[in-house]
Amino acid sequence: MGELASVRRISPGLLSAGLGNVPVEQTYLDITQGNRVFDSLYSAQLPKSGAGGPCGAWWRAVMERAESAPAEIVPGLLASTLEAAGVGVVKGSGASCAFFPPPARIQVPAKRLIGASAPHPRGSFEVRGALLRQLPALVSRLRGNDLLIAIERPPPANDRELAIGIAGRGFDGNLTSASTRTNGYVLSTDIAPTVLQQLGVGIPSPVSGQPIRSEGSVDPGEVASLGNRMAVISGRRGPVIGGGLLAWLLALGVAVVVTQGRLARPGVRLLGLSVVYLPLALLAAAAFEPSQGAEQAIAILGVPLLAALTLAALGGYRALAVASAATVLAYTADVIVGSPLTAISLLGPNPGLGVRFYGIGNELEALLVVLVIGGTGAGLAGFAPRLSPRGCAIAFLAIGMSFAAIFAVGQFGADVGAAVDFPAGAAVAAAVIAGGRRRPLLLVLAAPFIALALLALADLLSGANAHLTRSVLDASGSHQLADVAQSRLELTVRSFVRPIVLVFLPLILLVVAFAVWRRERLGAWLRDCPAMRAGLVGGVTAVVVGALANDSGALMLEIGGAYLLVFAGYVWADGLGPVRPG
Repeated sequence: MGELASVRRISPGLLSAGLGNVPVEQTYLDITQGNRVFDSLYSAQLPKSGAGGPCGAWWRAVMERAESAPAEIVPGLLASTLEAAGVGVVKGSGASCAFFPPPARIQVPAKRLIGASAPHPRGSFEVRGALLRQLPALVSRLRGNDLLIAIERPPPANDRELAIGIAGRGFDGNLTSASTRTNGYVLSTDIAPTVLQQLGVGIPSPVSGQPIRSEGSVDPGEVASLGNRMAVISGRRGPVIGGGLLAWLLALGVAVVVTQGRLARPGVRLLGLSVVYLPLALLAAAAFEPSQGAEQAIAILGVPLLAALTLAALGGYRALAVASAATVLAYTADVIVGSPLTAISLLGPNPGLGVRFYGIGNELEALLVVLVIGGTGAGLAGFAPRLSPRGCAIAFLAIGMSFAAIFAVGQFGADVGAAVDFPAGAAVAAAVIAGGRRRPLLLVLAAPFIALALLALADLLSGANAHLTRSVLDASGSHQLADVAQSRLELTVRSFVRPIVLVFLPLILLVVAFAVWRRERLGAWLRDCPAMRAGLVGGVTAVVVGALANDSGALMLEIGGAYLLVFAGYVWADGLGPVRPG
């Protein structure tokens, strides 16, 4: 990155090379087709191809493979679209077969491409291999609306981010796009629409990427810092999050044994609040880019200290409500102002994986929906124990729908699943506490559809161009909608075979099964606290609905189930009997 960014007049950035680790040729194919899916969703592995070698047989295999993908994937779409518009397409030396589908392309002398009049009235497009030391000379020869896009050659290690630089009129800052909304970060699928827009050619509907632009001033240090942070997120999640939880559980176990159970209830309350506060601490830590040791210290020591102070100041359900509100509001504020902290926090969507680049991801959705619905129940129990059932129902609906709007609308959180599970959980909680049968049932059924309609309207009016708008509202027919649904279903099924899920999900399900078995005892704890009971029932509903509505169903069940157990444990630890104000 540093060497590429040092070239004068180059706007620097990082390029997401694919969804996860992909072969070199897959990165090039994603560039040409302007769309991409996980490799596992193709029916076969990508065949190997060498630049300069025979391409015909390789392309036949590539086209057959693309037809098996649950999305509209058209390899070579960039070159074929340009040629159809009358733009000259040139295969320069060292160019990969992936950029040029058969039949063979018309060859135009390279000397006509840069610094000279175009060989065609619509301009020309060339792909060539080059050395880094050649870039300054190429940039210096740019004239008029010429555009040069330099991409680091994908290494054998299949890195997820590659260095990219663009030189040309209008590029005088770090690279970004509407696909990522992240300064210094763009996608492989953004290159095709960038080229087409530059040449005045319409962008075909299968292209999911967005044109690249520059923002702010050229700051290679900021780009490098972003890359360094994304590189450590996956590796730190286990030591920081898993290590912190393990340390807390061990400490709780020792305290219970040493005190012969006297510290069981206070310890569970402290543990529960610590788990609720953990996402807040990880969001704050992302702002300082700490070392792994510092981030572990914040999680293991700082979070329990904050939880202890909250318990000392408030106690009971008030403490749980305040901790939930603080965590939810912190992420709300971050996504509203468009900060990158949510994305690069350890519980964020992790743009380095190539799946989501702004707003909240499925990990955060799973825990935030429990904090919103369950936290509302705790707030009503602790701060408004005498509020009427009707008032409580209105509070559940108002709070649930408000946060659904924030976390689902493309302008902010951009998580379509939140438009389904937040309203569903809020509606069930409202129905539980309001009683009755017909109207609450209709409300439960209608709430998600109302929220989705409002989400689509908000995206259209705001021009957010979010995932829902692009993948559903812009679908050209029922077959594209079926492709979207099939893709999400296959991703959901695939989410249940991840190694980490196979380890932790069974444990969560065993504890959940035990809780269901002893549900009458849990109901007895909440008999005098209907708001908290409604919040837990709504939270369970939201997690189950979220698992069905998202493409990471296992992750939703795993994280959402864990947070529901934290709330259930807090209910037990808070003791039996009604909650009184003060």
